Amino acid sequence: MATQASNVGSAATFDSSQDNSGIGGHPRGLTTLFFTEMWERFSYYGMRALLILYMTTAVTGGGMGMDTKTAASIYGAYVGSVYLMSIPGGWIADRVLGTRRSVLIGGIIIALGHFSLAFPSNYTFFAGLVLIVLGTGLLKPNVSTIVGELYSPQDQRRDAGFSIFYMGINIGASLAPLVCSYLGEQINWHLGFAAAGIGMTFGLIQYVLGRDRLAHVGHPPTQSSAETRKRGIQGVLFMAAISAAVVLLFFGPEPIVKNQSLIMVGGVVLFIGWLFLFFLKPEEKKPVGAIIILFLFAIIFWACYEQAGSSFSLFARDLTDRRVFGREFPAGWYQSLPAIFVVALTPLFVLLWKKLGDKQPSSPVKFSLGLLFVGLGASLLLVASLLLVSGGKAGPWWLVG
Repeated sequence: MATQASNVGSAATFDSSQDNSGIGGHPRGLTTLFFTEMWERFSYYGMRALLILYMTTAVTGGGMGMDTKTAASIYGAYVGSVYLMSIPGGWIADRVLGTRRSVLIGGIIIALGHFSLAFPSNYTFFAGLVLIVLGTGLLKPNVSTIVGELYSPQDQRRDAGFSIFYMGINIGASLAPLVCSYLGEQINWHLGFAAAGIGMTFGLIQYVLGRDRLAHVGHPPTQSSAETRKRGIQGVLFMAAISAAVVLLFFGPEPIVKNQSLIMVGGVVLFIGWLFLFFLKPEEKKPVGAIIILFLFAIIFWACYEQAGSSFSLFARDLTDRRVFGREFPAGWYQSLPAIFVVALTPLFVLLWKKLGDKQPSSPVKFSLGLLFVGLGASLLLVASLLLVSGGKAGPWWLVG
């Protein structure tokens, strides 16, 4: 308790506006979080580049020999669970652990998950997926929260700080498939999964070494031990309920699995109805309504975007000519492209919006253009697929496009 009181006291006296010793004149804690998230995304996207390819590769090729439908269901359940777990993960950080401790524990669980995948067993495979889901639920939402806590509400560096943080995400996402896909596809699948675990371990090491930079943020709430126990149990039950719902939707009785989309849509509608009828105050309904509209369109965007790790990846392996200068490169390398384009094009868009000034499109219009282009990307592969009806393979530039 004395240590916690000391930490709280230091947080109260710490002036973040005077801290400019980090990346680009930002608080030094941003440097620690930049590399933590970079390595966490390295582990996530490195493993994702291998996941569906490993599941659908024949047992004789070192894979699991699953059919595409089963593998796609597991991939969908995994990716959906990763993002759903952000809800209980954020709740546990707010009510029990604090954001800083949640990030540490989440990172440890993620690393254990990747190393579990490094062992050639069906049991360790599914255990690894569950561990990564739980760990990501604790780390992913809370590391972003800590970034915001580094700045006071009046600090004009906040938006630029998040932009720098976002670059770390995409650097990790661009490097991971290059490393993990090469090791997994060309040498041994489990070596690729282990590389993802090593990446997360690097992130944990530098996070622990840089803990003093974050000493003034991310503290757990002040509460009695009985209240901590109670809320901890509630958090575990919260995570268990979401996990059970995902398992039921994707691997439960056939009538549920067949109608999983309708059930999920129905669940969202019921939740929104409860939110507006019984929970929100009158003055809260309009801003929350705007959030829900963006939320619904974001579902469409991410449903398309996550095809990069499933249908696009299978297209790369089975229907794309990947030979360059007589050598075939790994199918997973294509998954580096979105992040590479983000890193390369973001400065150009920043300059474009700056030049347009007041004439630039509004945020909803930019969001709509993003949906349009991600749809055109999928349409491009539709055209390529139609051209392959008579056989053969598509050129490598279709997926780049």
